[in-house]
Amino acid sequence: MAERLRNQASAYLRQHADNPVDWWPFGDAAFAEARRRNVPVFISVGYAACHWCHVMAHESFEDAATAQYLNENFVSVKVDREERPDVDAVYMAATQALTGQGGWPMSVFTLPDGRTFYAGTYFPPRQLQGMPSFRQVLEAVSSAWRDRPEEVETSAAQIAAHLASAQAGNRRLVGTLELAAGGAGPLSGEVLEAAVEAVAEQEDPRFGGLGGAPKFPPSPLLRFLLVYGAAGRPASGTAAAVAGRTLETMARSGLYDQLEGGFARYTVDRAWAVPHFEKMLYDNAQLLRLYAHWSRSAPTGEQRRLALQVSADTAAWLARRLLVDGGGFASSLDADTLVDGKRREGATYVWTSEELRTVLAGAGADADAVLSLLDLETGRMEDGGSTLHFGRSLEPAEEQLWQRSRPALLAVRDRRPQPDRDDKVVAGWNGLALAGLADAALALADAGDPDGKAAGLLDLARSAAGYMLRVHYRDGVLVRVSHAGTASGIEGLLEDYAGAAEGLFALFAATGEEQWYRAAEELVLAAEQRFIADGVLQDSAVRTDQLAAAQGSISAADPMDGPAPSGTALFAGVLVTYAAYSGSSRHRALAEALLAHVQLVAARAPRAGGWAMSVLAQALDGPRELAVTGSDPVLVGRLLRAGRAAGGPAVVVASGPGGETAVPLLRNRPAPDGGALAYMCRGMVCSRPVADPQELAAQFRGTGP
Repeated sequence: MAERLRNQASAYLRQHADNPVDWWPFGDAAFAEARRRNVPVFISVGYAACHWCHVMAHESFEDAATAQYLNENFVSVKVDREERPDVDAVYMAATQALTGQGGWPMSVFTLPDGRTFYAGTYFPPRQLQGMPSFRQVLEAVSSAWRDRPEEVETSAAQIAAHLASAQAGNRRLVGTLELAAGGAGPLSGEVLEAAVEAVAEQEDPRFGGLGGAPKFPPSPLLRFLLVYGAAGRPASGTAAAVAGRTLETMARSGLYDQLEGGFARYTVDRAWAVPHFEKMLYDNAQLLRLYAHWSRSAPTGEQRRLALQVSADTAAWLARRLLVDGGGFASSLDADTLVDGKRREGATYVWTSEELRTVLAGAGADADAVLSLLDLETGRMEDGGSTLHFGRSLEPAEEQLWQRSRPALLAVRDRRPQPDRDDKVVAGWNGLALAGLADAALALADAGDPDGKAAGLLDLARSAAGYMLRVHYRDGVLVRVSHAGTASGIEGLLEDYAGAAEGLFALFAATGEEQWYRAAEELVLAAEQRFIADGVLQDSAVRTDQLAAAQGSISAADPMDGPAPSGTALFAGVLVTYAAYSGSSRHRALAEALLAHVQLVAARAPRAGGWAMSVLAQALDGPRELAVTGSDPVLVGRLLRAGRAAGGPAVVVASGPGGETAVPLLRNRPAPDGGALAYMCRGMVCSRPVADPQELAAQFRGTGP
């Protein structure tokens, strides 16, 4: 059974190829089969690194009797939410509407036209604490389909109408062309100050971060706090302080892999000690970049060193664990590890105190001193093992002790069974990754780069960019997913086009190599053409009949962030950047129109609007532009370092020899022979060019928003 899944790009789908369930991938063929047989469709949505997806698979989808019932009464469809976020978004909205909650695995039952009539998440194999068993759910759904078709149709129509209403709300938020043509109104920064105040109220005063358990890294919001923290506004100090406390707490916690680098998806506890161990590219790409930015603005030398260490180690983890042949980055590492034929969550990563003591003593370390650094009790899991969780800042001597101890522990851990990797390459997430690598390389270089890592990170970024353009970009269309060097499946979504452009612009800013600017410009213009229809921004350029039916044939881009920034926010950001490079007032107006929703959501739901708020803060600041031209690489480098340090994380940077160039910001910016000049600009209007880094820094300090 499930032979249709064996050659799919998605590791999640391939994981189910040997199930006795007769799975279909999402597509017209599956729904046509349901119409032919006159049976409902069961859609199971998850992803390769998901622990509870594995649990339900083992309990139900590998069970012969359950599979037989599914095969006789349903057409069963497997969906990888990472490969098809368009499918996941529609049916997650339906699940939340029906149950008040969502999550994965997600279990959705639809008509053969795609409309939902029942949904839930994980169902156990036996009735448990009031939750029906999966078999009970299947029998109830099948009975309703067979005996009460009018009720099923009524339920499906009501859910579709509810989703249509939500999409109409999104349309009001992202009606881009009408707003851009008529003027979106002047951008206001007052709402951003209110957002900072709201975030400060949500901060956990004891353990840092926002809210209670479970705790997620609020990456898009942290970007806003760092950008706003550098803006010199009344609440900038508060924004910078909240961001700094959160970043420092995460770096000293069980969320962060203290041996190898890289962050887990979230922790199940308030203290950040016990993670859900899956590691996602989209989390680590954003956090790599955030720590690089924090390394410039953190108030103490120890914090700046910590930020650089985390950024460098996370970049190294990306290269070691997620790099695929050709230069792209895989999607994730699993939460579970296969040990003696059984999946165990976090088995690769946890330690007993006895194991730690044995390894440390064998390496000649002072085991007692090292163990005293760790809060093993707070990081203790149900099986008795513990995560490597500090839960506090380390003194310099303690930090040195830990750094000396890491190699021995990592060497032992590397000999353990390792989690599986989902090798699919997602275009937009790779864009975020190459942006993170580019900015981390700059942060290390500007700090002196004593270990010589910066050049290697730039090479990784170039390689990832080359892979994305070579494999994913064909005939002017960006394909979302590739596997084993071959792109397949749906066209990229708005988040893919915009995420890829974000990364390419960052790589151009880091290298001055115009090929990356030209590629980013091409993607921005393609996205403008493909994702705006009848004055409304869409997340998908091509929408399936089933998804159209499921949400009442109304669609619009969802502007709210999840763990990764929304396509709307990413697109607004690259439009602001492109307008700064090109001088295009039309693209600036379009960006401002896309940011109109910030006025509504910033103070009410700041965690859902972080990336867009960071773009608004950047736009209100001009954005400030730095053009450096010259033939002396040493002088050019000094001016770029000074501008990056003074301009903050949102400054738009271009450099080159001057003369003929594809980048309008660099045109007509001459530099003397053998020297270099820096131009600090806003909207292509520049201050007096300077050759001295201190003068350039003074210009930035004197031009606050």
